[in-house]
Amino acid sequence: MTGGFVALPDGSVVVALYLHRPHHRDWDGSRVRVIVHAANRQRALTRLRNLGFRSVHLRGNAEPPTSDEITAVLHHPEGLVWRRPDAAETDGWQAVRALRRLS
Repeated sequence: MTGGFVALPDGSVVVALYLHRPHHRDWDGSRVRVIVHAANRQRALTRLRNLGFRSVHLRGNAEPPTSDEITAVLHHPEGLVWRRPDAAETDGWQAVRALRRLS
């Protein structure tokens, strides 16, 4: 998976990944950008696996989260947001429950 992470001053991390999603009738988005806030990288990946993303792995730090992505996930109550890669910068980040409805 393409992605990366940033360690925060409190010891927690923000992980950003591009994940593959099945086609949906409204859009052919085969990938989404998912941002997760967790205590550590392994726990962030476990959160995603528990949501049904079975083959989630973070290899390297090629595309770490931007400051806007970090802000978005830290201000979200679930600490887990997503957006299509082709979305405009003005499009908001969405809760993971919206992503699950697209499956």
